[in-house]
Amino acid sequence: MQVIYEDNHVIIVHKESGEIVQGDKTGDRPLSETVKEWIKEKYAKPGNVFLGVVHRLDRPVSGLVVFAKTSKALARLNEMFRKGEVHKTYWALVQTPPAVPEATLTDWLVRNERQNKSYAYDHEVPGSKKSILHYKTIGSTDRYTLLEVNLLTGRHHQIRCQLANMGCPIKGDLKYGARRSNPDGSISLLSHRVEFIHPVSKENISAVSPLPADRAWEGVKK
Repeated sequence: MQVIYEDNHVIIVHKESGEIVQGDKTGDRPLSETVKEWIKEKYAKPGNVFLGVVHRLDRPVSGLVVFAKTSKALARLNEMFRKGEVHKTYWALVQTPPAVPEATLTDWLVRNERQNKSYAYDHEVPGSKKSILHYKTIGSTDRYTLLEVNLLTGRHHQIRCQLANMGCPIKGDLKYGARRSNPDGSISLLSHRVEFIHPVSKENISAVSPLPADRAWEGVKK
């Protein structure tokens, strides 16, 4: 586990692809438990360690995850996420360059619970949620294009679904149309940067994730 930022109220860690943020039906050990154990050992804390989960990343996605270390920070961060006051920037490698280098996408997404997949429509349909993101092309290699993505809404698989819907599935994302999987089962989507006003100190917090240990990310011309 790699800690990117920590103080008395907040801890930001880098999640590897394949990890789950919070416990689920798989029974696999979640990142939240690893962070609790790290805090307990570092500070020799007796008893249970408090850790609040304020947001999640899909299992095959890597990058920054913010946790709350106090109940005060948890309540305030939950409200900040709800109001869109926590700004997350994602990087995505796609094999097909977008037709327009920079644009805002607006779709209506419907989540299929059984398939654990979302479907995009260009108009409102029953059960759909309006979904908006902004992307811009920021780099390339001989085989891939690097997109920077900012979410204006937070929907199930939103980036994966909307990029695929415009003909640019994320590298390795078989569920949304990639031609082949990544060897480690990841998809090339990274929670790259997170910025917010600290819920207690009111200082500006900005954290940046390291790039995945994958040759595809190397040599991207930015």
